[in-house]
Amino acid sequence: MDSALSSPSLNADSQSKTSKISTLHFATTSLGEKLDAHLQNSPNNVEKTLNSLAPIKLDTKYVNDIIHRWSLNNLQLGLRFFIWAGDQPNYKHNLYIYNKACSLFKIKQNPQVILDLIATYKVEKYVVCVDTFKVVLRLCKVGGLADEALMVLKKMPEFNIRPDTTAYNLVIRSLCEKGDMDMAKQLMGEMGLIDLYPDMITYVSMIKGFGIVEKAFELLAEMEKEGEGCRPNVITYTSVIQSFCEQGRAKDALSVLELMEVRGCAPNRVTASAWINGVCMNGQLQDVYKFIERIVGGGSVSMGDCYSSLVVCLIKIKKVEEAEKTFRMALSSGMKPDSLACSMMIREICSEKRVLDGFCLYEEVEKTGCLSSIDIDIYSILLAGLCQKSHSAEAARLARSMVEKRIPLRTPYVEKIVEHLKNFGGKELVAELVSMVR
Repeated sequence: MDSALSSPSLNADSQSKTSKISTLHFATTSLGEKLDAHLQNSPNNVEKTLNSLAPIKLDTKYVNDIIHRWSLNNLQLGLRFFIWAGDQPNYKHNLYIYNKACSLFKIKQNPQVILDLIATYKVEKYVVCVDTFKVVLRLCKVGGLADEALMVLKKMPEFNIRPDTTAYNLVIRSLCEKGDMDMAKQLMGEMGLIDLYPDMITYVSMIKGFGIVEKAFELLAEMEKEGEGCRPNVITYTSVIQSFCEQGRAKDALSVLELMEVRGCAPNRVTASAWINGVCMNGQLQDVYKFIERIVGGGSVSMGDCYSSLVVCLIKIKKVEEAEKTFRMALSSGMKPDSLACSMMIREICSEKRVLDGFCLYEEVEKTGCLSSIDIDIYSILLAGLCQKSHSAEAARLARSMVEKRIPLRTPYVEKIVEHLKNFGGKELVAELVSMVR
């Protein structure tokens, strides 16, 4: 590990390639021009040069542009910029940009670049902080570099930096995802030696990593003993239930739900949706309806919420006929499906070229008052379909409704809809619709 981290190859490569920066074309932005000019003159301490340009207004688009360009010409310099940017007070990397960096820098194929980065910081005596290391550790986690994350964590004291709980959690989660539960457990134990305490994220990561219901119960019991700050809540239980469901282990998930209820923690809509989704994805539909009766009986989740989740799941697994049957049954029973279920159901029916059925269902949904937050694209899809099939009366009725509700046509559908409505004498209606086009 030490030999891997002691190599100054990152710094040497950075110096040798800095001259190439002038060939980069950072559009016409002032920040790109400043970086280009300054880094040519100060190739050794990249971060110091970047700090001298502060304040720099960063956003995901700009960071993406810079790391993309430097990944083609100077990978190490791009990586140093990425770590520096993630440590700035007014900007934080999101998951998208972490994934992008992993891809551009090819860290999965070349994990040594991470270790060389830490070695370069040491050689240059760059003043890093715990947040700097956490950006590196997040990059390792997203890139699936559990071993390298562990090595980086172990190097933090050499910079006189004490890892915090978040740093430990990032490495523990990486190890759990890798399946190295022995090392994850060892790290969890080490936290207490430096007066740190596992939090909810630590425990949930360990529970998911072990993937054993008995171990889950054991760790959940430990969390209860830790007291208020770490006591399992609905988010904790739901996360564990979702993890078991994703593995096709509905019975284990149900056991966790039972424990949840015994501990006085009421499941919510997300809990129900996680279980329903997991069961549907694994083809265990016969268990769903009993589950819905049970969870609704507890009073914390409505029947409408459960059936909305079921409809969405059935559509996702291409059981459209059963989804439609379930949706219509829910409507006839007085339930109010949510906007996602309504939008997906109507969209799916239209995609099957059954636009008139889709419109009739739309009108049924409208009577229940569920259309207030429906996807506005659905209106244009329906109207375009009705026009194409020459259902003029229904098209005119829907168009008037859109005008009354001030729902604009979507641009891709305008031409066909306008042409049809004009042919049937709806010039005033067309004018009003066109005036609202986005």
